[in-house]
Amino acid sequence: MKFLVTLLLGAAATIYAQPNLSFKDALDLALRTHPALNAGTARTAVASGNLQQAGLRPNPRLFLQVENLRATGTPSFDFGRDPDMFAYLSNQFEMGGKRDRRVDLATAVLKRSEFERAVLARHIAARVAQAYWSAAGAQTVHELLLDNTSNFQRIITYHEVRVREGAMAEADLLKVRLEGERLALAVNSAALDAERTRIQLFREMGQVEFPVAKLEPISEQIAMPPMAVADPAGAVENRPEVRLARQVLEQARAATQLQRANATPDLEGLFGYKRTAGFNTVIGGLQWNLPVRNRNQGAIAAADAEVRVAESDAAATEALVRAEVQAASTEVRLRREQIMRIFGGPDGQGLRGQAAESARIAEAAYREGGTDLLRLLDAQRVKIELQLLYFKTLAEYRQSIAALNAAAGVNP
Repeated sequence: MKFLVTLLLGAAATIYAQPNLSFKDALDLALRTHPALNAGTARTAVASGNLQQAGLRPNPRLFLQVENLRATGTPSFDFGRDPDMFAYLSNQFEMGGKRDRRVDLATAVLKRSEFERAVLARHIAARVAQAYWSAAGAQTVHELLLDNTSNFQRIITYHEVRVREGAMAEADLLKVRLEGERLALAVNSAALDAERTRIQLFREMGQVEFPVAKLEPISEQIAMPPMAVADPAGAVENRPEVRLARQVLEQARAATQLQRANATPDLEGLFGYKRTAGFNTVIGGLQWNLPVRNRNQGAIAAADAEVRVAESDAAATEALVRAEVQAASTEVRLRREQIMRIFGGPDGQGLRGQAAESARIAEAAYREGGTDLLRLLDAQRVKIELQLLYFKTLAEYRQSIAALNAAAGVNP
């Protein structure tokens, strides 16, 4: 009995000492500080640097060259007359629009990195939403069990008084105390579940510390937030996964254009000074590779295949998004119907209300001697179980709403 009272007092003190953490605050903190998103930002910076590099032109080359040097022989060697001296510049001219195609490809890679970060942010937000409502549901269940345990304490106190007065057998008091201990064990189990889901929430938020926090109570959501619009066509346009798949296709096409441009040989020109036999002369020339054997055929074929792969992936992604929206919409509808029709929704009617009324009547009848102890305990147990099931279902409904928002590409 002392254990039950200590448990209630300690749990109440812990609950009231907790700082608040709303769903919006949790989501904002995750999207602002998650290490994975920071890594995504860094990858975007890498792609931006590669884009800058892709637009740079080749550097010219300076040649300084001396030929026909000798140490002996007849006539004697005259350094100002006998050697051939060269000083000229060489520059490569990219043909076939290679530079523009490199810039196009680097731009596509940069956009892809941005979409990849957006997809990552969406996934993190979805996981945080699921974890938050799971933790909030576990916390609400724990608080509900504490409240029911506190209420059950009244029944225990009533039996203790009746036993002391000699109006009730001590065996009945023992049964009631055993039921109280069972409730205390359920409170402990719920506390462990609340602790586990809270740690999981902060883990999904990317945090390295797991402070105790007071989450939004599920009971405040009984009013049922409006359902997200299940529009598969709109989801296809809103989901970053679809945009990413389309951008991967654009990147593959840009890579194909670059490989086709690489098949065009570059032209290299040189111009400079030459001194030979004591005469100062001008040197000039052109150089290019003859596309006889290597016309970049293999790289072009591989790039064309990558385009076909990207087209198939984009189509598969769009189909998957449509299926996810349909499945999430169905889940939300079914859970909403379950809450409103079976459990009675916010007005407290339905099974939940009937169980609460049955427990009230059973307790009143028991005090008047109109029913036995087992019926009282059964009524109390059914009331508590239906309350727990109701709030667990509410938490699952909130999770299904979050899943539908994620599937439809709507901000949580």
